Amino acid sequence: MGDVAMTVPVLRLLTKQHPQLKITVLTREFFKPLFRDLPNVSVFPVEVKGKHKGFFGLLKLSKELKALKINTVADLHNVLRSNMLKYFLFGIKTIQIDKGRAEKKALVSGEVFVQLKTTHERYAEVFNKLGFNIDLSKPSFPAPKELNAKTVWLLGEKATKWIGIAPFAAHKGKMYPLDLMEEVIETLSKKYRIILFGGGKTEIDILNTMQSKFENCISVAGKLTFDEELDVISNLDVMLSMDSGNAHLAAMLGIKTVTIWGVTHPFAGFAPFNQPEDYALLANRNQYPKIPTSVYGNKYPQGYEKAAESISPKTIIDKIESIVVG
Repeated sequence: MGDVAMTVPVLRLLTKQHPQLKITVLTREFFKPLFRDLPNVSVFPVEVKGKHKGFFGLLKLSKELKALKINTVADLHNVLRSNMLKYFLFGIKTIQIDKGRAEKKALVSGEVFVQLKTTHERYAEVFNKLGFNIDLSKPSFPAPKELNAKTVWLLGEKATKWIGIAPFAAHKGKMYPLDLMEEVIETLSKKYRIILFGGGKTEIDILNTMQSKFENCISVAGKLTFDEELDVISNLDVMLSMDSGNAHLAAMLGIKTVTIWGVTHPFAGFAPFNQPEDYALLANRNQYPKIPTSVYGNKYPQGYEKAAESISPKTIIDKIESIVVG
């Protein structure tokens, strides 16, 4: 989801700077709400586990896409499936993203430790090569959404600052310890409304337990539709997230986003869009010198799963306080 969310601010600038374009986004049905605010952008749902599965499914998909009379293809994924689809779309101009795999390999192997191109820059590069230059330095964002009655009933009226917290990540090495996160929540909930985000039964159960421990703390996990969650995020004052999809959901909506980094590092290019460098809270590389151990956080030496612990709750609280008060 993070990769898909990162396309949104780039496409928003593309449509603003090139309003003559008509864009069709090929993605899963679930991600359709991400693109709801973009003018001249429609979503073509791909059924990768259904009718578009495998060789013949992609062949069928290519015929459906050709019927749309598309002129060019921007492949922002560059994986086996998109390469096969490109083959079936022979004759249509296609530019693929350069993911910088060699550079990222050098970064995680320790050969270099430098800031690589951001994923947003790599996306923009594709459109630049297609002849549609994008200036990423002038971002625009949608206005906060009005919340429906169901959401207002759940969260109440906005009488104080709203801080979103998404404490989970796909891999253990990217997660801040939950007991330390509870210290953060306990302190911040005394002043602000805390809104918890997550998904899946295990996460929902944990978040509901957190909600029961602290006043002014509400979990929306499993209680709202994806559209409604995006509406809530658009009304946040700050989002606190791991290096995960929720950070990119908030950033694409122009929300100030503080991220916690364990075994991964912003140098790989996955920092949320348009956020100051100091909003990224990093594990101590003196203690964990092999960071980043991988691009996605799925590989790390023994003991590195505790890397995020080197960021103190006070550091997180102080950063959020400085943003809210400032």
